[in-house]
Amino acid sequence: MYTRTEPLRQPVQFSFEGQPLQAEAGETLAAALLAGNVGAFRTTPVSGSDRAAYCMMGACFECLVTIDGTPNRQACMTEVRDGMVVTRQRGPA
Repeated sequence: MYTRTEPLRQPVQFSFEGQPLQAEAGETLAAALLAGNVGAFRTTPVSGSDRAAYCMMGACFECLVTIDGTPNRQACMTEVRDGMVVTRQRGPA
């Protein structure tokens, strides 16, 4: 679990699986989801097991999510935006 050490200075609002969350403008979506206590970003296509951000630098592809209806987006490489609608990716997209 991640905890913010300082209050948000430039908060933006977004949603994950219909739940409203806040993030700091300029941070990655993966960091915002982890700070929002989201434990699983996607499920694997083979076993259906949960996955979340691992490397935080775009190499492992464990953080794939659907953003505003577009699947296969890397949360660790995407800057969070105000009004962004994010859903868990289930299997291959």
